Amino acid sequence: MIIFSGGTGTPKLLDGLKEILPPEELTVVVNTAEDLWVSGNLISPDLDTVLYLFSDQIDRKKWWGIENDTFRTYERMKELGVEEGMKLGDRDRATHIIRSNFIREGASLTDATVKLASLFGIKANILPMSDDPVSTYIETLHGVMHFQDFWVGKHGEPDVLGVDIKGVSEASISPKVLEALENDDNVLIGPSNPITSIGPIISLPGMKEILKKKKVVAVSPIIGNSPVSGPAGKLMPACGLEVSSMGVAEYYQDFLDVFVFDERDRADEFAFEKLGCRASRVDTLMTSTEKSKELAEFVVGLFDTIVCR
Repeated sequence: MIIFSGGTGTPKLLDGLKEILPPEELTVVVNTAEDLWVSGNLISPDLDTVLYLFSDQIDRKKWWGIENDTFRTYERMKELGVEEGMKLGDRDRATHIIRSNFIREGASLTDATVKLASLFGIKANILPMSDDPVSTYIETLHGVMHFQDFWVGKHGEPDVLGVDIKGVSEASISPKVLEALENDDNVLIGPSNPITSIGPIISLPGMKEILKKKKVVAVSPIIGNSPVSGPAGKLMPACGLEVSSMGVAEYYQDFLDVFVFDERDRADEFAFEKLGCRASRVDTLMTSTEKSKELAEFVVGLFDTIVCR
């Protein structure tokens, strides 16, 4: 199975998937449009979250970073007047240093990620969406800023006027991702922000055409008119989408087979048929590993009900 991942929602679903499927059968394609260089090292937040999840290091209270990490380097730099903009943990920083050294030695981001996964003892296939630089910028009343400046620096507070994923139209799908897509017909789009987490992946040239030939199931990150977490509530209207499960399904409608949304959501299951997909209602709030496992079992079962195109 191939899973498109970004943010914190999809890793929670991955937490359940890795309990019911052998890790070797999981290929996670991760958003890299929120990456940036900090203090000479490449930070890849969504990749790191998945790496830390599969290596049992993740801080489950925050769903990012390493559990019980320390911040001595960050604090010392701040004492000396150097503000990094992102509060990086010491062990987390080691990951960034290792990744960046691999890249400085000539490795692609994919190669560096595969090497890191091996160092962490991970058997699942963790892959960046592309080896080319892609960056998400948010247009606000305060000017245009990198997604990390908007979400981390400004706490997602500025009103959003638009979203620009710079470099995506010139980027290529990672060769290892293409290989995985050639060998697997099941694609699961996790409950991450559709605009800035999943959007960059499906916007890569050729990706939508590939997905049209696959069995595609997507899980909504929205309940009612509110995202479970993250800034989708501000980003979706800026992109002309309603903040609702219907808005998410509309964004994926070109290639979507089955859409999963929460049992508390008042959306009409039959309304999704107008978008050319089926809809299934279930509990999508993953408040524990057991809840994640239950949702994972439900979602995996849906693929058997789809006829591959």
